[in-house]
Amino acid sequence: MMTAYGDRPMLIGGDLTFGVGDEWITSLNPSTEKPIGRVPAGTAQDVARATAAAAAAQPAWAALTIWERGARLKALAAAIRARAQEVRAMEAADSGNTIANLGNDLHKASNHFEYFAGLMSEVKGETMSSLSSGLHMTLRVPYGVVGRIVPFNHPFMFATANLAAPLAAGNTVVLKSPETSPLSATVVAELCRDVLPPGVVNIVSGYGLPVGDAIARHPQIRRIGFTGSVATGLAIQRAAAESTVKHVSLELGGKNPLIIFPDADPEAAADAAVAGMNFAWAGQSCGSTSRVLVHDSLADAVEKRLAERLAAIRVGDASDDASQMGPLNSALHRDRVHRLVAVGKGEARLVLGGGVPAGRSFERGYWLEPTLFADVATGMRIAREEVFGPVMTIQRWSDEAEMLRIANDTPYGLTAAVFTRDIDQAFRAVRAIAAGVIAVNGSRMHFVGAPFGGTRNSGLGGEECLEELLSYTEVRAVHITL
Repeated sequence: MMTAYGDRPMLIGGDLTFGVGDEWITSLNPSTEKPIGRVPAGTAQDVARATAAAAAAQPAWAALTIWERGARLKALAAAIRARAQEVRAMEAADSGNTIANLGNDLHKASNHFEYFAGLMSEVKGETMSSLSSGLHMTLRVPYGVVGRIVPFNHPFMFATANLAAPLAAGNTVVLKSPETSPLSATVVAELCRDVLPPGVVNIVSGYGLPVGDAIARHPQIRRIGFTGSVATGLAIQRAAAESTVKHVSLELGGKNPLIIFPDADPEAAADAAVAGMNFAWAGQSCGSTSRVLVHDSLADAVEKRLAERLAAIRVGDASDDASQMGPLNSALHRDRVHRLVAVGKGEARLVLGGGVPAGRSFERGYWLEPTLFADVATGMRIAREEVFGPVMTIQRWSDEAEMLRIANDTPYGLTAAVFTRDIDQAFRAVRAIAAGVIAVNGSRMHFVGAPFGGTRNSGLGGEECLEELLSYTEVRAVHITL
């Protein structure tokens, strides 16, 4: 069958290749379920070839000056901008993310290369007090070959932004693209082939088994970065530990509370909760503000405002500029989300949504309406499990201490938001909530230069900051006798 994008290759050692296997992954448009392109289902042998190419290229890449490496990263940023319209169209068809909002992903992808290109001079060691007979100092050196495993929800943005810090630090990379949204990573492969020396970036498409597992286990890959589910993060940790000692950073899921105190503006807080849900990605965002904890005195007003805002969201084909929310990413994920919504219907009060939108245009595709549950109580699955879809819950509270206990009553700790006019009250909450990123009177969580990352089962390590860059280096102590 003819498809829009045809057969798309991997990148290994500077060559665009279909690999050694004969199995393919067909990408389906989540809005229509029509096939739009294929990528090779890579093998462990492909990972081995990619790792060998990365290892061979790494010494020369690390030997470049920061100006030379920085110029390559800035060239990648420019190349992304030059193909932005093409990538937006491909990404909307491949992932289900709305085309009207994909410009932000492209902007972030290109900006990351420029940010880390300018930050490379901060990769520096220290000198220690010493005797007159010697000099004691530290150096920061790259790990060598880094493995990056990319999720389906922001495939192009993650496939690019996840390269910036390891490359800036002098590493080379083997990257696995997501199996359900693999096409835009092939554009990344073309850009890297054109801009970078052969082997500096290698991109292998395929399934978690064998490709992701092979990356986690390869003894030459001693630094791994993963974004995705808790279950897969745990599997990567186990697999990595079985081959050699590795540094593994994980940016995992969340069941993120947005807390509304009685002195807050209920409409402003509800609007921020909707904005923080990332409905342009059908709620498929780890930092989504999916769990609204609202004081009894404001609960009715917040519920009314949330219902109004969710009902007004225009759901439609992700490639339509008018669509504010598209489909879920895949049939498998759609089925999982629908199962959790069915559980929620048996636990709580369904305020809005909970089904497939009406109309012929929704007969095919992976759809769910924006969904809101109220009368949610601690212990309900809908209150504790990450749905990773367009589903919000409202839980009332009256006692601050009990509310803070509820806020922390999940295995996660990624983001949180607090709405109050009382700065003392805000800081009590900030100190008490187990989360890596906390917003006060807002729901925006990403600011370049500030770490984004979680605690508990939401992950290890911060990204988008100097700490991320330094995490792709090892410290080496040097003692010089004079």
